Amino acid sequence: MSKGIFKHIGPATLVTAAFIGPGTITVCSVAGIQYGYQLMWAMILSIIATLVIQELAIRISMVTGKGLPQVVKEVTKDKNLLKWGMIGLIFSAVVIGNAAYEAGNLTGAIGGIESIMGSKQESRFLLALIPGGVAFLFLVAGSYKLIERLLIACVVLMSVAFIVSAILSRPSMIDLVKGLFIPRFPDGSIFKILGLIGTTVVPYNIFLHANLVNEKWNGKEELAYAKKDLYISVFLGGIISMCIIICGASVSQQEGVALDFNELAMGLEPLLGKYALKFLGLGLLAAGLSSAITAPLAAAYVARDCFDWGKNKKDIRFMAVWCIILAIGVVVSATGYRPTEIIQFAQVANGILLPIMVIVLIYLANQSSVMGIYKNNLKQHVVSGCIAIVSIVLGLIGINKVFDFLVF
Repeated sequence: MSKGIFKHIGPATLVTAAFIGPGTITVCSVAGIQYGYQLMWAMILSIIATLVIQELAIRISMVTGKGLPQVVKEVTKDKNLLKWGMIGLIFSAVVIGNAAYEAGNLTGAIGGIESIMGSKQESRFLLALIPGGVAFLFLVAGSYKLIERLLIACVVLMSVAFIVSAILSRPSMIDLVKGLFIPRFPDGSIFKILGLIGTTVVPYNIFLHANLVNEKWNGKEELAYAKKDLYISVFLGGIISMCIIICGASVSQQEGVALDFNELAMGLEPLLGKYALKFLGLGLLAAGLSSAITAPLAAAYVARDCFDWGKNKKDIRFMAVWCIILAIGVVVSATGYRPTEIIQFAQVANGILLPIMVIVLIYLANQSSVMGIYKNNLKQHVVSGCIAIVSIVLGLIGINKVFDFLVF
């Protein structure tokens, strides 16, 4: 019985565990603290977008039996300019996005360590080397699955605490329903909206998921299992994210909230009292380490597929990619910037890069020569087109906001 249940629990569970990381905890908590329930609708949009985009990715991969960059090269083999343009966009988007995301992962892990210890530490570089070193060791060894499962268990435990804590916070059901179904854009909220989307629809998860489904299932014949796994896992992940927003909203009326991990722990106080900060610290450390391992690995997979390096994980080029991503994460996380600022910027970067990924996926899913009868139907075409338009608009707004921030 249990074997039958777990047989069809697959990669989407790991993908969901990846986006319930430091970024989700931070961005969702801060959104709740600053805007109450007003941005809950953005999570609904994020869940729908994640389901549509990840379904496109796994359908393309399982029908072709190949990684997404390999499919791109096959479709555009007679158009060198288009082929290398798309490959360049994919490679740049994932590498840039993962570099920012890795900084957020390790910053979250550092915040977790400091929360557990109960004080700020002077040497952030040495502190950054702890999670960075652990991630390096497991990436070198290649046998990170056991520790990853352990860390996912820690994140799940923390997530259950947020769900229970959200219930105990007794949210206003009227305000909650309004927040879920009435889109609002409070002053200064666009970064938070982009962050909520970026923390859920993670570009590197698209490629990671596309690779993992072919290892779990036997091609298009088992596509239905992959979709079921996707729908259940992402829905549950979205519920957890919403509960974190609710927890943040429960402290939104308190003065002097400095938007740091100490304040984010307030969302857990109804359930855990004085142990809330340490428990949040454990969850942040677990989430940060788990994502710190998968993000560089996903970037290396993409580089491998883009440039046909073969399947050997010990290839010096494969190792160089994840090593560079990890090193950038360690250096940036050691700079001393506020943890919430780094993590939120990583999610905004993801939101800006997302349109590139969506356009590539839609292009591939509409190629009859590749997809055959699994090509996008009219309904899928309309829905994915709407997601693309929304992602482009939000991405352009995000670029404008980032430009204004850098100039002024």
